[in-house]
Amino acid sequence: MEAKKMNLPRGPENLCFDKDEFMKPDFDVDHFVSDCRKRVQLEELREDLELYYKLLKTAMVELINKDYADFVNLSTNLVGMDKALNQLSVPLGQLREEVMSLKSCVSEGIQAVDDRMTKQEDIRRKKMCVLRLIHVIQSVEKIEKILHSQGSKELSSLEGNSSLLTGQVLERIATEFNQLQFHAVQSKGMPLLDKVRPRIAGITAMLQQSLEGLLLEGLQTSNVDIIRHCLRTYATIDKTRDAEALVGQVLVKPYVDEVVVEQYVQSHPNGLQSMYNRLLEFVPHHCRLLREVTGGAISSEKADIVPGYDFLVNSVWPEIVHGLEEKLPSLFNPGNPDVFHEKYTTSMDFVRKFERQCGSQASVKRLRAHPSYHSFNNKWNLPVYFQIRFREIAGALEEALSDTLEEAPDGSSYCLLATHMVWTSLLKCWSDQMFLPLLAHRLWKLSLQILARYSVFIGEVSVRPISGENTKESKKSVSAGRKESSVSLSPSEEQGNGSSPESQPLPSVSSTQLVYVAADLDKLQDQIPDILEIIKPKLEMIGFKNMPCIAGALEDSKTSLSACVPTLNSRIIQDLSESSFAYLKSALEVPRLYRRTNKEVPTKASPYVDSALKPFYRLQNEYKGTLKQPMIHQWLESALSESTQKYYETVSDVLSSVKKMEESLKRLKQARRTATSNPVGTNGGMSDDNKIRLQLALDVEYYGEQIRKMGLETSNLKGFSALTELILTAKDQATAEQS
Repeated sequence: MEAKKMNLPRGPENLCFDKDEFMKPDFDVDHFVSDCRKRVQLEELREDLELYYKLLKTAMVELINKDYADFVNLSTNLVGMDKALNQLSVPLGQLREEVMSLKSCVSEGIQAVDDRMTKQEDIRRKKMCVLRLIHVIQSVEKIEKILHSQGSKELSSLEGNSSLLTGQVLERIATEFNQLQFHAVQSKGMPLLDKVRPRIAGITAMLQQSLEGLLLEGLQTSNVDIIRHCLRTYATIDKTRDAEALVGQVLVKPYVDEVVVEQYVQSHPNGLQSMYNRLLEFVPHHCRLLREVTGGAISSEKADIVPGYDFLVNSVWPEIVHGLEEKLPSLFNPGNPDVFHEKYTTSMDFVRKFERQCGSQASVKRLRAHPSYHSFNNKWNLPVYFQIRFREIAGALEEALSDTLEEAPDGSSYCLLATHMVWTSLLKCWSDQMFLPLLAHRLWKLSLQILARYSVFIGEVSVRPISGENTKESKKSVSAGRKESSVSLSPSEEQGNGSSPESQPLPSVSSTQLVYVAADLDKLQDQIPDILEIIKPKLEMIGFKNMPCIAGALEDSKTSLSACVPTLNSRIIQDLSESSFAYLKSALEVPRLYRRTNKEVPTKASPYVDSALKPFYRLQNEYKGTLKQPMIHQWLESALSESTQKYYETVSDVLSSVKKMEESLKRLKQARRTATSNPVGTNGGMSDDNKIRLQLALDVEYYGEQIRKMGLETSNLKGFSALTELILTAKDQATAEQS
C-alpha cells in the first residue's frame, strides 16, 4: 500500500517518459524501453534517465537528512522490549486456561439441553402417532356406528325419502372417511393400523358401492339432488375420476356401442355424418343433469355447482374414441384418398362441434390435452394420404410433360396439355377436395416443386431442335411424336438429355409448339399472383400470417420462369428469321432470270418476297388471339431485323457481282472493238444488268411496304436503312443509263 501512496520527486517537463510508470505493479523494462523508442532515440532516453536518477538520488539524501534523528534512535527505543513481553506472557497464559475451562462447562450445558430437546421431540412425535391412531379408531367406530344406525332407520323410513337421506348420510360418512384416510396415511407402518386396515377396506368398499348405486339411481330417476350429493361425496373423498369412469362405462359406452356400427356407416350414403350427428345428440339428451350439477351448462346456478368434474372430457370423449377405434377401423384407412379426405373432414367437423359443446375454454383445453384426443388424431395417417396424392399429381404431370407436347383439352385457357396440367395440379393442391390443414406445409412445397419442374421443362424444350415438318404433322399422337425424336442434331444442339442414361438425340419441336410454349409461359406468369389469392384463405385458416414470405417464394418461382423467356424468344426469332431468309436468299437467282433472256423490264416484285413474309403474316394473324400484341411485335421486329440484315448482305453481293460482270463486259467490248455482242435487250434498250438492279429495287420496295402494313416501322429494323440506300443507288443507276 505504501508503494502505491509513495510520490516520486517531480522532474523536468521535457522528459521523454512519465515518472509514474516506475511505480506501476506491472512495470516492465523491455516494454518501457520499446515504448520510449517510439518517441525518442536511445541516446536521448539515456540522458533523461541519468538526469532523473540524479534527481532521485538527491531526493533520497534530503529524506535521510530530514529524518536523521529517527533513524539513529530506532535501535535505542527497542532496548528492554523483551523483558516487558516476558512479564505479559504469564497473566495471558492464566487467562487462557480460565477461558478454556469456561468453554468446557458451557459445552456440557449445551449438550445436556440438546439431549433433553431430542427426548422431548421424540415424545411429541410418539404422542402425535398415538393421537392419529386414536383418530383412526374413532373415525372407524364413528362410521360403523353411522352405518349401523342408518341400517336400522331405513327399515322404518319412507321409501320416497330414502335415497335423499342416504345421500346426506353418505356425505357425512365421506367427510369422516376423508379424515380417516388422512390419519391413516400419516400413521403408515404402525402395527395397530394393520389390525384396523380390514375394517377400513370394508368401509371403503361399502362406501364406493353405495356411491355407485346412488349415482346410478340418481341418473335413472333424473334426481338432481341425489346426483349433487353423490358427486359432492365423490369430490370429498377425492374420487372424482371414479365417478367419471362410472358414467363412461354405464351411461356412455352402451350408447356408443348402439350408434357406432360399421355396417350402418357403409350401407348408407351419409352414414358417417348421421352417426356423428347421433353421437353429438348424446350430450344434450343424456348429460344435461350432469352438466347442470357440475357447471357445464349455461343454466347452472353457481351456488349449487359441484366443481372438479368434466364429464364430456373424461367420460364421453374417451368412450367415443374407443368405440370408433374398436368398431370402425376402416374409418382411418388411407387407401382411397377421396374417401379418406371425406371421412377426415367429416370427423374433424365432428370434433369441432364436440368442442363447441364443452362449457368453457378451459374444458376445450383439457379435451385437447387428453390422451384419447391425441390418439384419435394420430390414427389418421396423413403422410400416407399425402404420398398417394403426390403420386397422383406428379404422375399425371410427368405424363403431360412428355416429348410430344400435346395440345390442351377444349375449354382450357392454355394451348398445351403440359401447362394445362401444371395449372390444374396447382389448383388441385389447394382444392377443397384435397386440401387438409395439417398438410398445408407439404402442399405448399409441392406447389413450388410443380413450378420448378415446369421451369426445367421449359428449359429443356427451348434447346430442342426445330423440326421442318408441317404444323399439322407435328401435332400427331404420342407414337408419332416419339418417331420425331430420332431427328439428328447439329453439333451445337447435341447437349444430351440429362435424364437419359444413353446419349440419345433430343426430340424435335415444331414452330407452332414453340409459340404455344411461349404463350403458355406468359399466361402462367400472369396467373401466378392468383395462386396467392387461392392459398391465402387456406393458410389463414391454420393461423399462418407471414404472407410476404409466401408472396416472395412465388415471386422467385415467377423469376425462374422468366429466366426461360429470353432463350425461348431467341429460338422463335431465329426460326422466323431462318424461315424468311430461306426465301429471301432467292435474290441470288435474279441475275439468272434476266441475263441473256430478253425478258421485259420488271414492273413488280418477285414472288419470293411474299413467300418470305408468309411466316410473319401467319404469326400476326393466326396467333393474335393466343399471344399478346407486344410479344408478337417484339418477335416480328427482331426476326425481321435479322432477316433484313442477311437480305442486305445477299442483295449487296448480287449487285457487286452484277457490277463486276458489267465492267468485265465493257472491257471485253473495248478489246474487241466490235459490236457483235450487244448487251442491250431487244425490248427497249435497257441492259440486263439494269433490269437486275430494277428488279431488286422493286423487291426491296415491296418488302418495305409489306413490313409497314404489318404495323412496324422500317426505321427500327436493323440494316433496312442500309438496304434502302443500296437499292436507291442501284435504281438511280439503272434509270440514269436508261435515260
